[in-house]
Amino acid sequence: MKHILSLIFAALFLGSCASEEQRPIEISAGDYHNAVDRITNIMVHDIFSPPVASRIYAYSNIAAYEIIAQNNDAFPSFSNTYHNFTDIPAPDTTKQINYRLAALVAQLETGKKLIFSEDDISTYQDSLYSIWEQQNPASFRDSKEYGLQVVAHMNEWINSDNYKETRTMPKFSVYSDDPSRWQPTPPTYMDGIEPHWEKIRPFALDSASQFRPQPHPEFSLSEGSDFYNELMEVYNIRREMDKTGDESEEIQMARFWDCNPYVSTQRGHLMFATKKITPGGHWIGVCKIAAKKSNLSFEETIYAYTATSIAIADAFISCWEEKYRSELIRPETLINKYVDENWTPVLQTPPFPEYPSGHSVVSGAAAMVLTHIFGNDFHYDDDTEVQFGLPVRSFTSFDQAAREAAMSRLYGGIHYRAAIEKGLVQGQSLGSYIVEDLELKPLQPQTAGL
Repeated sequence: MKHILSLIFAALFLGSCASEEQRPIEISAGDYHNAVDRITNIMVHDIFSPPVASRIYAYSNIAAYEIIAQNNDAFPSFSNTYHNFTDIPAPDTTKQINYRLAALVAQLETGKKLIFSEDDISTYQDSLYSIWEQQNPASFRDSKEYGLQVVAHMNEWINSDNYKETRTMPKFSVYSDDPSRWQPTPPTYMDGIEPHWEKIRPFALDSASQFRPQPHPEFSLSEGSDFYNELMEVYNIRREMDKTGDESEEIQMARFWDCNPYVSTQRGHLMFATKKITPGGHWIGVCKIAAKKSNLSFEETIYAYTATSIAIADAFISCWEEKYRSELIRPETLINKYVDENWTPVLQTPPFPEYPSGHSVVSGAAAMVLTHIFGNDFHYDDDTEVQFGLPVRSFTSFDQAAREAAMSRLYGGIHYRAAIEKGLVQGQSLGSYIVEDLELKPLQPQTAGL
């Protein structure tokens, strides 16, 4: 009798273990949002430049998306769009692969290889892996293995985009007799960042110059010239805003869209950096807000992030190509030299040439992609900057947000009007091209998955 009872208990125990081992690993869209946030926070900590940050977003999201595309016909691979890309390895269908888990592994591992503070991601990964492995050891092992296989394949492609080569190229030379040429600006007078970014391989664009904007007004300090009028507009807008103080809508707008990771603050003899999100990081945050409001599924969430990050990354390549081709001087430099030596902009001038406005190009491109995915009249509250001490701003569409982001640079005192208006057109044209090239489909809120 005792022997029979022992066999019964043993069978029940083994059955329980088998059941536990087969329990599916539950992964939600929220897990992916958290992973993207983790990489964003590390990039803020590591102070990555806006172009470099956009590259990290693109590769890490692509790694995840291409895995999802292997298992879901609703989300076709973008591999035909990428330059010099070969399809990721096919999964072993005899194994217990959880494609959501594999996608998260690929996203985090790819991001970890592209940032500095790897330990932060490793600690985060370890906490997730411990939970997943307990839920289903076999599925965890097979899924992680496949995710790492894809990462190894991606690394070959990533390492061939000319990024490493640009690390050893010469700095931007500031020595010139040309009065229109960009010069380093206060307070740190940093060298121009990423002067060779146009050499980075684009994701969807044919070339960095594909959407080169119309020329800015010809440089002239003669009263009445188009360029002089734009210069004085920057100067006079700042003076008018001073009359209403820090509470003016224009100043609030400028600060909300600052997104400058290089801000330096001086207190007496002490100078310290204020870490902020990049412009691309802000629009990735907007993508998160839209995806959560629309209740997108895990797969749909990755789809939205990937399309948006590709548009942002190519927008920086396109924008930087023109910045270091035209090498236009910033308003602050000319105003201090020729108009008013005590004038200061609302925002700290970023360390690179003026034309076109990076915010305008990137915002225009991101807004076009997001509009196509979520719709024309997508109302949302943008709380992306709350963590940096700024209030929530509300928008009735992505286009409205993009136009405000662009105009904020005029109110901030760091761009002429031409850089804003023509940069926005450049970004919108580029974004429309991305929509068509990736054959993006809408994900309307009422049809979004759970």
